[in-house]
Amino acid sequence: MDSKTLNKISYGLYVVSSVQGDRHNGQIANTVFQITSEPPTIAVSINKENLTHEYIESSGLFTVSILSKEAPMPFIGQFGFKTGREVDKFKGVGYRLGANGCPVVLDNVTGYLEARVEKAMDVGTHTIFAGLVTDAQSVSNGEPMTYAYYHEVKRGTAPKTAPTYIKDREKEAKEATKLDKYTCTVCGYVYDPGLGDPDASIAPGTAFEDLPEDWVCPICGSGKDEFEKVG
Repeated sequence: MDSKTLNKISYGLYVVSSVQGDRHNGQIANTVFQITSEPPTIAVSINKENLTHEYIESSGLFTVSILSKEAPMPFIGQFGFKTGREVDKFKGVGYRLGANGCPVVLDNVTGYLEARVEKAMDVGTHTIFAGLVTDAQSVSNGEPMTYAYYHEVKRGTAPKTAPTYIKDREKEAKEATKLDKYTCTVCGYVYDPGLGDPDASIAPGTAFEDLPEDWVCPICGSGKDEFEKVG
C-alpha cells in the first residue's frame, strides 16, 4: 500500500479549543469537516493523548478557529508542538471566550465555529467528536490555510499525534546523507541551508553554524541547542 496517497486528501488547518472548569486549552488540528447543513453539524478528530481531548470529553464543548494563510509558523508551533500541560497555549495570543465558554482565537484566523458535542466515535488512537454548531462568525476576508499550503509553502511538519502523521522512511534516508542539515529534536523540523528560513530573513545558502545565536525553530520556537546534525 502506498500510504502517501493519503496525502492527496484535502485538509485545512485549525485551532480546536475546549474548556474544563476555569481552564482552557487549544491545539492545531487538520481533520475538521462539515457533516450536515440542517442542522449544521461538524466533526473533529482529536488524539486521545492530547489535553484538548480530555477537555472536550469532559465539557462536551469545543470551538474551531480557522487559520489564515498568513499565520506565522511560531504561532502554529505554539498550538501544535507544545503541550497545555506545561505551557499556557494562549499566552500572548489574542482571543476571547465564546458563548459556550471555550476560547475563540482572534489572531491569524478567518473565522470560527462553536459547537456542542452530540456524538463521539472511538476510532482507536483518536476520537471523532460530532458537534452541533451553536455559533459561527467570520473574522476576516483572508484566505484559509490548507494543509497542503502548510507543508509545501510553509514547510511545516505533522506531530506524531496528528491523524495524518506518516513516518516517511524514504525522506529520513535521504536526509541522513546530508550532513549539512539539522533537525529539531522537539518537533522534527529540518533546517536546510539550501532553503534557509525566509520568514526569519535567513537567506538560502546560510549554514546552520552561521545562523544568529538567537535564531529559533520556525515551528516550535526551540533554540539552536535543541537541533542535531542529520547524519
